[in-house]
Parts: sequence; C-alpha cells; structure tokens
Amino acid sequence: MVNIDWRLRRLGQTAFTSWAVITLSFVIVRMMPGNPMGAMIQQLERRGMDPVRARQLVELRLSIDPTKPIPAAYVDYMVNMVQGNLGQSVYYQESVVDIIAQALPWTLFVLSWATFISFFIGISVGALMAYWEGGKLDVGLTSWAILMGSIPFYVLAIMLLIFMSYRWGIFPTGGKQPTGVEPGLTWPFISGVIRHAALPIMSMIVASGVASLGMRGNAIRVLGEDYLRVARLRGLSDVTISTQYVARNAILPMYTTLLISIGEMFGGSIVLEQVFQYRGIGWYMLSATYQRDYPLMMGGFVVITLAVVIALLIADLTYGYLDPRARGQESESY
Repeated sequence: MVNIDWRLRRLGQTAFTSWAVITLSFVIVRMMPGNPMGAMIQQLERRGMDPVRARQLVELRLSIDPTKPIPAAYVDYMVNMVQGNLGQSVYYQESVVDIIAQALPWTLFVLSWATFISFFIGISVGALMAYWEGGKLDVGLTSWAILMGSIPFYVLAIMLLIFMSYRWGIFPTGGKQPTGVEPGLTWPFISGVIRHAALPIMSMIVASGVASLGMRGNAIRVLGEDYLRVARLRGLSDVTISTQYVARNAILPMYTTLLISIGEMFGGSIVLEQVFQYRGIGWYMLSATYQRDYPLMMGGFVVITLAVVIALLIADLTYGYLDPRARGQESESY
C-alpha cells in the first residue's frame, strides 16, 4: 500500500508539473511584452485582411481567442492542449503537431545515440580511473574528463564543423539526410543519415567527461565497502568482484543521471541543430523565435518540457526495481 501511495504521489507531481508547463505557455503567449496576438492581427490587417477574419485566423493559429476574457480563453486553451491541438504555424502555414511529429524523430535519433555513447564511454573510463586510483592513468584520464566536461558543446561543434566538414570534407556541412536519394531502408540513404548526424553526436559526447567523473566517484565509494572485503576473503576472483559487485553498484546511481541528461541535451539541441542546420525540433524552435512564430515556439517548448518530465517520472518509478535498497528507503520515508 505504501508503494502504491508513493507511485500515486509521483504521478500527481508529474501531472502538476505538466499543468504548470502548459499554463506557463499560455501566460507567455498572452502576457508577453509586445502583445504577440495583437502584432499578428496587425500584420494580417496590413496585408489587406478584414479585421474580423484576422482575429479568427489568429485564434485558429494560437488556439486562443483574443476577444475572450482571460479565464475563458485559458479554458479553451487547455481543452485544445488536451485534445492535441497546438495551433497552426504562422510562418510555415502547417499544423504545429505535424511539424513537431516530423522533426522530433530526427532529434531523438541524435540524442539517443549521443546519450548512449557518452555514458558508455563515461562509465568505462570512470571504472578505469577508480581501479587505478592515484596512478598515472587516473591522473591523465581525470584531466581529460575535466577538460571534456569544461568545453561547451557548441564550441566543439563549431570546431568539428570547421575542420571535419569545411577543411577536410569528411562529413556534410549541414542537413539531416542525403540529397538526391530516395528515403527508405537502403544503404545509400541510411549511410547518408548517419554521416549527417555524426558531427552533432560527436559534439554531445562531451558529456562523457562528466559521466566518467561521476562513475569514478561512485566506484571509489563502492571499493571501500565492507562487503568487498568479505568477497575477497571468500576467494572470489577479481573479475567476479569487479563485474558483480563494483560495477553493478557503481552504475546504479548513474541511471538517474542518464535520464536527467536527456533534458540538458534537449536544451542543447536548439543551438546544436542551428550550427549544423539539422532540422530537428530545436532548429524549428529557434526558427520560430526569429520569425515570431508563437504557436510553433510554444508548441516546441511544451513538447520538450513534457518529454523531460516524463523521463524523470520513468527514472523515479523504475529506479526501485533496479536497486531494491532505494525502494526500501522510499517505503520508510512515507
């Protein structure tokens, strides 16, 4: 019963956060300095559109009726959000849902591979640093991890673009898929997609420096536990101790860090996709900002934030199954 109450509490917190995000998007559109709704209406009227028709079109695109009182407009906005109606893009003249649906998979493709590779490298390097703590290898790898963790991803992105695209011509300078190739499960198309995504993925792998330092600290803490001394007294091999005791218990705390990093990478994708002209959801969000395309901008903001909230919810609900000790502590806290 305690575990059920705990899960319900987490679900309630997630629902409240989701509501707060959607409400914030409404407030931003409605209260933003410069009155975006009024600006859009004036822009349409300058094109010769009837004022009544202009207000109707703005209502359709923003999912907000500018003539209604704020409470009534808020209720309509929330109903549209629940129904999946994010409005219509002003600049692209398409449904915001359709734009996000075709852009989000490309962003997830880059983020998933970047997250997997960076944490694989970070965990492997962190384990080596902990095993040879205080040695030359530990000092060298620690210096490398600190350097990688301190370099902003966009700086590395620009350097990779200059050298590996413009100077050496190894990778494309922009885009997300090869031109002149029919999309499908063919090697020319798949290899072209991989080549276009390679540099953005490399730029995000700088997160492996932070992950390796975290893994090093966890592994060193585990190496000092009493049960490892007991395992050695039992005559267990170093391989068994390192894989079944040290690695397993040191990796567990990294699970939450892994899911939290998704939010950081989503935020970083906005700048990164602009650098490489990679048309994912981050590229469209920044383009919407330049074009004052408020429906698309707010739709992207809501989708990215909800994706991070859901990732954190998954981390909360599943961590107890990976580490029974955490489940026991949660039960005791309620």
